[in-house]
Amino acid sequence: MIFLTRLTDFTWKQIKCCLFPAIIFCALGITKFFPLPFITRYDLLLLICLLTQILLIRYGFETFDELKVIMLFHLIGLGLEIYKVQMGSWSYPGSGFAVLLGVPLYSGFMYASVASYICRAFKEFQLRLENWPNSFLAVGICLLIYANFFTHHFLPDIRYILIVLVLLLFARTHVYFTVSQKELKMPLSLAFLLIAFFIYLAENIASFFGAWSYPDQLAAWRPVHIGKITSWFLLIIISIIIVAQLKKNKKVLDSFLLLNTKAENLWIFCLSNHLFKQSLFLT
Repeated sequence: MIFLTRLTDFTWKQIKCCLFPAIIFCALGITKFFPLPFITRYDLLLLICLLTQILLIRYGFETFDELKVIMLFHLIGLGLEIYKVQMGSWSYPGSGFAVLLGVPLYSGFMYASVASYICRAFKEFQLRLENWPNSFLAVGICLLIYANFFTHHFLPDIRYILIVLVLLLFARTHVYFTVSQKELKMPLSLAFLLIAFFIYLAENIASFFGAWSYPDQLAAWRPVHIGKITSWFLLIIISIIIVAQLKKNKKVLDSFLLLNTKAENLWIFCLSNHLFKQSLFLT
């Protein structure tokens, strides 16, 4: 009974976390089978993503601080998409006006939706990270991973070296999450892998709906190569490191501002007390 209660709560929280990605997938499916004659599919998808983002902010599902993180992921993803399309890694077979260098602008929202999921998961599951590695090392591995997505086209692909480094760097790091008022934990590296696996499944659905096509899918759809899980494993690490570091920095900044406010209030109190004593002396 306890297991079912926790499973139900876990599932419901996951559904709420996946709201933005779910809307994108529904839009991909609907626009594939029910196209509109007066607007191209990619442009319609962009409008749906923009409207979804506005509504999520309007009704408090996401905050403006989270929006900044999500837009950062949009830009990171769009930059990666443009490069990969130019290198022939995959392509967008459709057409549209909101297209930059062969990449429809809505594609950035697919990366943004991953950031939305992570930000929402921090709130829904009250995520807490234990033994987070040194910030310099965490950001460093993040930059190396992102760079390798670009450089492996003309330099040796070091993804497996990076995976080993990630496993070593986060060997002692655990993520705590709350389900049915019970705090549980798992190794963060395992969380990376689980999220990467489900994104891989989502990628198969997205490519089936024609969101993009790999070279071997142009003639007819086929499942995405299982090796893509390693790419998503590394990409989700970038996502979580960025979100975790920003939250950590914000917490430090908030503590500094709180300390500064207390010091300012103490200074004002001392000054007021001094002036009060001076006024008594003058009288």
